Amino acid sequence: MELIMTDFSKILDKAKELEAKMKESQQKIKQIRVEGVSGSNSVKITLDGEGEMQTIKLSDEIMKEEKTIIEDLIVAAHNSAKSQLKSKTTEEISKATGGFGIPGFKWPL
Repeated sequence: MELIMTDFSKILDKAKELEAKMKESQQKIKQIRVEGVSGSNSVKITLDGEGEMQTIKLSDEIMKEEKTIIEDLIVAAHNSAKSQLKSKTTEEISKATGGFGIPGFKWPL
């Protein structure tokens, strides 16, 4: 019986340690900033760690283009930033969990 309690205590300690690391990781994720670029730097979008758009910058040259081209470049820059954010978020979570995957867990991005 004592062996079971010792093992259970170790599991609880590991769970508490993982929880603390995940909280720290979540704070680091909030600080992440990524920039998506398209159209040879004519459109730049910055996202924060939660996927919220922080800035969008359009070059003077791009403003001379057709509306549909500008719209497509904005979408492309956003998708680029979102892809980078997913990579950085996954990397941060891997650091916190020591590389152990959590079955069925997907970061909401």
